[in-house]
Amino acid sequence: MSRLPTAPLLTRSEASASVLPPLLVAAERVAAAVAQGVHGRRRSGPGEAFWQFRRYADGDTPGAIDWRRSAKSDPLYVREYEWEAAQTVWLHCDLSPSMDYASSRNLPSKKLRAMELTLALASLLVRGGERIALAGVDTRPGQGRAALTRMALALERGEGGSPWTLPAARHARLVIIGDLLDPLEDLRGGLRRLVSQGIRGHFLQVLDPAEETLPFAGRIRFDGLEGEAPVLANRAEDLRGRYQRRLKAHRDSLASLARRAGWDFSLHHTDQPPRTALLALHQALSSPSVNQTIGQTTGQARERATPSKQGRSDKP
Repeated sequence: MSRLPTAPLLTRSEASASVLPPLLVAAERVAAAVAQGVHGRRRSGPGEAFWQFRRYADGDTPGAIDWRRSAKSDPLYVREYEWEAAQTVWLHCDLSPSMDYASSRNLPSKKLRAMELTLALASLLVRGGERIALAGVDTRPGQGRAALTRMALALERGEGGSPWTLPAARHARLVIIGDLLDPLEDLRGGLRRLVSQGIRGHFLQVLDPAEETLPFAGRIRFDGLEGEAPVLANRAEDLRGRYQRRLKAHRDSLASLARRAGWDFSLHHTDQPPRTALLALHQALSSPSVNQTIGQTTGQARERATPSKQGRSDKP
């Protein structure tokens, strides 16, 4: 007969549960939904666990042929094994002030969505046995639930750092999640350092839909969130075409940088469900190579409409 927890033990258990970041709970719900559509990290490579048979092809050695399976039909078949080396995946979540922006009360801020995606991806990676670490915060990657909880607590506390300098690690990859509106020269220089270390990875740009369309009209004051001087537009709609062209040019340049470096680039808007972006990230990390591109106010109102790191020459 099992015994019920004593009052002190129950109190301690409830206290421990309350420490679990609510953001982690939400992220794991997203991860659980995506996990139903993926199949772990199974892929061909060195290992001992059988994965699949495939037809013999030019370049395969005779020793790789499975003669028992091949005897059952005319074609020759090769036995493939599951890749078993755990990756080290560094995750960077942009926590800068511009990420606090949300154009509507019905939408999450860019920061909240980026944190959710970071933790949901970390949860999927942990389930697959990978090592995870928060770039700029952790000094050593970890595995399992403890590493995931540690990452969640660090993000809740607002801990972050530069993603551009990472310890050398075998099988290392990096995922950078943020609005990616920094000057292109900064992004190019950081990416060059990572590539020189042999680190491959993925950029995920997270934007509010208003930052994409600039749907404002009339006299608007645009206030930045990182100390930039405010911009007063008498007719915000007159800025729309030029703004959208600059944003597109910035994104195209970033995607081109990523492609030349063998990285991925994809885009996510905060009015979209996070599952699609998460699935694309997980599939990219599950691939042996990363080289595919995934991816109103009126009158005299004052609106903090486009706070994203304004005032820099390379930014839209």
